[in-house]
Amino acid sequence: MKKLFLIIGAPGSGKTTDAELIAEQNDNITHYSTGDMLRAEVASGTSLGKEIEGYITKGLIVPINIAITTITNAIKSAPTDVVILDGYPRSIEQMDALEEFLKGDKYIILSNIIEVRVSEETARDRVLGRARGADDNNEVFDNRMRVYLEPLKEIQDFYMKKDCLQIISGEGTIEEIVAQMQAFIISKI
Repeated sequence: MKKLFLIIGAPGSGKTTDAELIAEQNDNITHYSTGDMLRAEVASGTSLGKEIEGYITKGLIVPINIAITTITNAIKSAPTDVVILDGYPRSIEQMDALEEFLKGDKYIILSNIIEVRVSEETARDRVLGRARGADDNNEVFDNRMRVYLEPLKEIQDFYMKKDCLQIISGEGTIEEIVAQMQAFIISKI
């Protein structure tokens, strides 16, 4: 049985860094990001990986059923019983598809969803401050923020009704945020 923790947050909220650090500090926790899982499946050379590559190389979004299959296969084969997945769900459709999958699968249990909450100003400063690529500019940031915020209220409401949403401030130092998130996850294991 795998215990799954989902971490969502605005671009620049620090969710990936936080999750990576928690996994590094705890031998019983594995961290995945959705993008990394899709890239790993492509690298594996499987028929599913080739199908995913076909979408990615054309700049298309990987269909939800393929993404869910990839994500859940990775979770099931994780080396630990506790898995943190960051950046998922990003849409109502993704949330619904995961929920539907989990209803029929007794091997993965959704423990909690953690929202790393930061102000838009903090998120913008972090993304534009790191400027790792051509897509780290105001216009792209505004679009990524819009895409994140559009479904957020509905996602929050859904997980609040299930009593599994935990909001953590992403405004402090990395050490403070990681300590708070790690304490919460450990309390739920």
